Amino acid sequence: MHSRLKFLAYLHLICCLEFSAAQQQQQQQQQQQQAASLTEKIPLGAIFEQGTDDVQSAFKYAMLNHNLNVSSRRFELQAYVDVINTADAFKLSRLICNQFSRGVYSMLGAVSPDSFDTLHSYSNTFQMPFVTPWFPEKVLTPSSGLLDFAISMRPDYHQAIIDTIQYYGWQSIIYLYDSHDGLLRLQQIYQELKPGNETFRVQMVKRIANVTMAIEFLHTLEELGRFTKKRIVLDCPAEMAKEIIVQHVRDIKLGRRTYHYLLSGLVMDNHWPSDVVEFGAINITGFRIVDSNRRAVRDFHDSRKRLEPTGQNQNTAGANGLPAISAQAALMYDAVFVLVEAFNRILRKKPDQFRSNHLQRRSHGGSSSSSATGTNESSALLDCNTSKGWVTPWEQGEKISRVLRKVEIDGLSGEIRFDEDGRRINYTLHVVEMSVNSTLQQVAEWRDDIGLLPLHSRIYATSSRSASGNSGDYSRNHTYIVTSVLEEPYLMHRQSMGETLKGNDRFEGYCKDLADMLAQQLGIKYELRLVQDGNYGAENQYAPGGWDGMVGELVRKEADLAIGPLTITAERERVVDFSKPFMTLGISIMIKKPVKQTPGVFSFLNPLSQEIWISVILSYLGVSIVLYFVTRFPPYEWRIVRRRQPESSAQQPPGIIGGATMNEPPQHQKPVPLPENDFSLLNTFWYSLAAFMQQGCDLTPPSIAGRIAAAVWWFFTIILISSYTANLAAFLTVERMVAPIKSPEDLAMQTEVNYGTLLHGSTWDFFKRSQIGLHNKLWEYMNANPHHSVPTYEEGIRRVRNSKGKYAILLESPMNEYVNARSPCDTMKVGRNIDTKGFGVSTPIGSPLRKRLNEAVLTLKENDELRRIRSKWWFEKAECKINLDSQETSTPNELSLSNVAGIYYILIGGLLLAVLVAIAEFFCRSKSSHHKAPSNGSAGGVPGMMGSSTYQRDSLSDAIMHSQAKLAMQASSEYDERLVGVEVRYQFK
Repeated sequence: MHSRLKFLAYLHLICCLEFSAAQQQQQQQQQQQQAASLTEKIPLGAIFEQGTDDVQSAFKYAMLNHNLNVSSRRFELQAYVDVINTADAFKLSRLICNQFSRGVYSMLGAVSPDSFDTLHSYSNTFQMPFVTPWFPEKVLTPSSGLLDFAISMRPDYHQAIIDTIQYYGWQSIIYLYDSHDGLLRLQQIYQELKPGNETFRVQMVKRIANVTMAIEFLHTLEELGRFTKKRIVLDCPAEMAKEIIVQHVRDIKLGRRTYHYLLSGLVMDNHWPSDVVEFGAINITGFRIVDSNRRAVRDFHDSRKRLEPTGQNQNTAGANGLPAISAQAALMYDAVFVLVEAFNRILRKKPDQFRSNHLQRRSHGGSSSSSATGTNESSALLDCNTSKGWVTPWEQGEKISRVLRKVEIDGLSGEIRFDEDGRRINYTLHVVEMSVNSTLQQVAEWRDDIGLLPLHSRIYATSSRSASGNSGDYSRNHTYIVTSVLEEPYLMHRQSMGETLKGNDRFEGYCKDLADMLAQQLGIKYELRLVQDGNYGAENQYAPGGWDGMVGELVRKEADLAIGPLTITAERERVVDFSKPFMTLGISIMIKKPVKQTPGVFSFLNPLSQEIWISVILSYLGVSIVLYFVTRFPPYEWRIVRRRQPESSAQQPPGIIGGATMNEPPQHQKPVPLPENDFSLLNTFWYSLAAFMQQGCDLTPPSIAGRIAAAVWWFFTIILISSYTANLAAFLTVERMVAPIKSPEDLAMQTEVNYGTLLHGSTWDFFKRSQIGLHNKLWEYMNANPHHSVPTYEEGIRRVRNSKGKYAILLESPMNEYVNARSPCDTMKVGRNIDTKGFGVSTPIGSPLRKRLNEAVLTLKENDELRRIRSKWWFEKAECKINLDSQETSTPNELSLSNVAGIYYILIGGLLLAVLVAIAEFFCRSKSSHHKAPSNGSAGGVPGMMGSSTYQRDSLSDAIMHSQAKLAMQASSEYDERLVGVEVRYQFK
């Protein structure tokens, strides 16, 4: 029993010892974690104005990017964010004091100018570092010798505005602003001007509260001078500036060419959609601080893609296809990392710099106010409501502020460095302009230490462009570099017969001959080089200078001239100079030559179109019917025929014997006189057919109306048959080729033949910018089916030849003509040229060769030298019979209804005339017969005249005269071939 108790006591002692050891170990780990946590979290206070969503998002991205970078960060940032919607100084003061009471190490924020003075005053009073994306224009600085604890990330660029205005040579400007801050900026611009060097004056100053007020003011400017140049410096937010420009362009009462906007704020970093065509319809210049080609910007977008949901911000693509970020957001992002770098510098020098402060602040936060009375005042939390008459500043504030001024990092806004006063230095702004495609193009750089540096891709010519370019002074002892591109027949490698070719002799072609003649005219030497990237020249954000190809080499001054198939366009003319065009051309359509068709069974119908054949059949029916009716009316078309009637229905003419009717025996019956017309319905159809076939016929209409109808039908048939015979000979002697399309309209309306052009070439840009309906329809198809367009013309021509007539390519007409004249002779040009343009020799802007080049090109054109070398390379070396193989000569056109419409008009007029004449004959003859009727009746009623031949003649005459009025409406009596009729004709006197 005793041993058992002893064992239990011993066991209890061991458990207590183990528990106490575990508890001590846990307390040590907690102390270590607590000590570690003291250096891992640095609190920051942030105050934002309501409506600054993009700035707040940039602040959150910066905090997340730093805190998620666990591998390299020394500490973690903890932010206390407040959003205000008032400029009340009392409310803002309470909010600032609340931030101070949280133990923040520094303040950040983006507030309005009205709220900035209050925040700035508290920052300097309590020595709290304050980093903001931008300062208002007029900031109250501390007294001399005192440190300003506020730092602005936005540089002062008033001089950049002045230099840009001077760069364009503006003599006067119109200043529009929307806030008091804009007016202060104008005052700063005036102060920056050097005395005695005021190169421009402010013509008008106007404050605008909204877009409507701005448009009304522009209308006033139009009324004062519609054709005067208006240089407007617009100081307003980005969205307001966009709306003003869009409304300006859409207003038909406002001009465009006479206006030039200079946006004074850093608003060009915002998203400017390229599909808004209004932006490219007017001159716009602005400043951009975010360079999308910098590594920091690309790293920011990469991290942003990881943190954002998929598909967000895809509609706000900026330069290089990256999402756009405003200048304010970029400066806020940089502000966070400026603070991070300052804290890193302090901790690298002294790792436990903030540990004691953090412990003391935690103890103040965890104890009551009574327990805090014994602590050091310097380590206490900042208290705005002190009753001692003075304030206790933030003990680390001065050190942090001085380190902030020594920070040097590479941020979204470029290189970030500060001077002793906390102002940005060594920064760069990009001067950009809006192109006609609503895309931004850099034209100059502005540096605070150098000033404005125009690029060679500037849109407006400088003084050197007009001075040296027009002087014609150039060096004849200098070897000029000529860049060109390989393309038949403009420039090709020369085939050598075992001989090694050097220099310019390695090439041949149209451009080689042109370069030789121009060099001879100018008296210079040149070296011909191929363009490095093989392109002609287009805007390219990734290329140095913003352009690639031959144009890019001129922009970068890598070449002195560019001689090649380089189309003169407005975009290229803005960055290089062009000579007079040495070749005129247009966009044409190339398709595969259709296979020659063998004549079909009914190929004899081809000379006339289907509508003509249908019209001929209808005309035949109409003429036959009209001829039948017009031969019913006149009595000249009728004749009397005596014929015997059958016994069953025979009824003899009455005889007058004592006033009684007597029937003769059947063997003594006499023929009965009956009226008959030769132009029955069947006979008229036969007559019309015989006349159409140009064959004879026994029938002839004796009346005037019938002869008129017959005459116009004869005229119609002789013209139609002659035209058919002439066109039939062409169809039988030439093999017919049917092309699927014959014009640009056919290409746009059909769906069987696919078509495209050179990707991102001058033809592509032409259809993209054109506002013509036909061009828009072609562009919609090519833009929706980019796989039908080709990177090179060689691939497009190969696709045409292999497509069996189901593909067409749009290309320049000289290339089209050249390929059609080369073996295997299976391509052809169809339709007219869609536009008219020219190839020119290009030089860098301000080149001294420009003037003499124009004179040399005009001289070669007047001397017919340009036509001679074109004939040499296009037609003299042709491998196909161009004139015989063209579609216009190999495929005769069928006659359409418009070709023979005149004879139809004559036919219709003649038939109408025949109907009118027939009606007139009928009424005239009826009236004449009515006057002769009484005399005939009295002669027939004389008694005593019976049984004689005279009686028979008079009675028959009387019957004929009485029946003439009814002949036109009676049906034609059929001729009984079984009876022998005796024709009797009478002449009435």
